[in-house]
Amino acid sequence: MTKKILAPTHSSMLNYYTKHKLLSFVYHLIMIALSFTMAYPFVWAVMSSFKTSGQMFAGNPLTLIPRPFTLINYERTLELLPFGMFMRNSLVLSLAIPALMILFSSLCAYGLSRLEFRGRNFIFMLFVSTMMVPSHVTLIPNYLIVSRLGWIDSYVSLFVNAIFTGVNAFNIFFFRQFFMSIPKDLEQAAIIDGCSFAGVYFRIILPNSKPAIATVAILSFRTVWNSFLWPMLVINSFEKMTVTVGLQYYRGAVDNSAQVLAGVTLAIIPVILVFLAFQKYFINSTINSGFGGT
Repeated sequence: MTKKILAPTHSSMLNYYTKHKLLSFVYHLIMIALSFTMAYPFVWAVMSSFKTSGQMFAGNPLTLIPRPFTLINYERTLELLPFGMFMRNSLVLSLAIPALMILFSSLCAYGLSRLEFRGRNFIFMLFVSTMMVPSHVTLIPNYLIVSRLGWIDSYVSLFVNAIFTGVNAFNIFFFRQFFMSIPKDLEQAAIIDGCSFAGVYFRIILPNSKPAIATVAILSFRTVWNSFLWPMLVINSFEKMTVTVGLQYYRGAVDNSAQVLAGVTLAIIPVILVFLAFQKYFINSTINSGFGGT
């Protein structure tokens, strides 16, 4: 006895379409509410930097629109703080350190993902395990090592700490996972044509890893730019201070919150510009990384 297959009626199709539209509406409504909740503190901080001190403390704290709109906080910040010097120091470190991190971590990830040797997986697990150690645990040993090497108040301490810590271990992990998604046929074809391992790395792997490089560049730039505790410990000269350490001293020197927010807003601008410049590759890496064969 055969069963009759009933075609969906017009009413059932209409109910399904209505239910789908309702769920989609509720989902987007929740996402908009969450986005607003996350973005509101940032927008409030930026808009408050254009308010007067009286409006900051006497007005409604939830009001976004400055009345009156003023640039006096930015003018006072640039007068009282050598902001250009702090920004220059942070910019140099935030460009040079990520460049070295990308070079070293991608080379290490290339060896751990494309080269066959004994103990490869064990070495990779050692790198990954360093990510589980909180940075505060190694803070005192790292400081003692840097102090005995005579690197206090030197940018060398910032470079070494960034490259040989768990922060760069994540970059190695990320690059390795991305490299494993690149087809090995490209590498084998290049080797048949007489390309060395170094040639494969520079001519095949890196050109096909622009999304991963952009992602590591954004994350490393943000990490170095926002770094506070370690630079505060090892950098003593006012001329070598980064913008985060300089803002900390500035916050203790002034009692105007609007001026502090003006300095914070200026410090955030480079991070936003870097993300906007590389957001296309950043999104591609999050979508494609991890897919593909080994």
